[in-house]
Amino acid sequence: MTWEWSSETRNALREFLETRGILTGPITTEPIGDGHSNLTFLVSDGSRSVVVRRPPPPPIPPGAHDMLREAKLLTGLHPTGVPVPEVLAVAATGEVLDVPFYVMSFAAGPVVTTRTPAPLDSVQQRRSIGYHLIDTLADLHEVDWRAAGLDRMGRPEGFNARHLQRMRRLVADADGNPPAEFADIDSWLEANTPPESGATLIHCDFRIGNVVLAPDAPGRIAAVLDWELATIGDPLLDVGYLMATIPEPGRPMNPTAELGAAMLEDGYPSKNELAQRYRARTGRDLGNLAWYTTLSLWKLAVLYEYSRRRVLDGIGDPYYSDPALVRSFLDEARHVAGTAGVDSTARR
Repeated sequence: MTWEWSSETRNALREFLETRGILTGPITTEPIGDGHSNLTFLVSDGSRSVVVRRPPPPPIPPGAHDMLREAKLLTGLHPTGVPVPEVLAVAATGEVLDVPFYVMSFAAGPVVTTRTPAPLDSVQQRRSIGYHLIDTLADLHEVDWRAAGLDRMGRPEGFNARHLQRMRRLVADADGNPPAEFADIDSWLEANTPPESGATLIHCDFRIGNVVLAPDAPGRIAAVLDWELATIGDPLLDVGYLMATIPEPGRPMNPTAELGAAMLEDGYPSKNELAQRYRARTGRDLGNLAWYTTLSLWKLAVLYEYSRRRVLDGIGDPYYSDPALVRSFLDEARHVAGTAGVDSTARR
């Protein structure tokens, strides 16, 4: 999925930023991030840098990639203890581009994917990063979202069952049935859906690749990024999703876990250690954590399958074209759910 600044759009952006006293003079625009969802650009005038975030090129699914909603959420979170970039300006559709976008502060520091950079690459610093990651998630779940003006960000009542149904619709047939390869996990999730553990602000894509680390020791989180999926819902979905994105020694890595392969390095806490620290911080019962982790893996499979079909229709990101990506999430979902190796008719 590509989109590039033309001289015309870059000049329009320069005028927008200059009028608001954000940057001055000629600017450069450089894409940052993996580019598979919303598009993010580092914009600089040579002395100062900011970040511009915009949706991908059309067509855009209804309700997706809402830049104004994301900017409102970051604005509400900025005064809290959760580290987020500061929103500096927001542009509506047609004001500068044919899509809305927002401008935020630039958090200097590394984003960890396949390796942890120096000076954070010691056992002690990796452990600090891991624990600060889960502590930041606990801090997010403690935010008073009503006081922050975010009470319209979601409907927490019946969140788990509704979330399962909404995601299913992305790949279901005309009768509402999921694809055959999804059906066993779909049935297991529906049969074992737990009541909500609470109602908090949740990120829905919280993983090590979506945070910026402070560049110097001790290892800590400087900013949490990519809030496009955030809502009000069950906080254990965030915990389960984080577990789904952490690679395990000796097991195949799903595509999202590959984006955090550095967590296999010595020093990073194990999944169990992170879960227990979260439980100690929040007091939440994690007895159903396997359901939330399975849901997260199934959900990733759904999103990848939906994106794969868009590629077949000629409108999607070619990254998603390989059906093996979908299978890897489903295989791990069966492993976590404890249904791997069970006959498919017995599963259903």
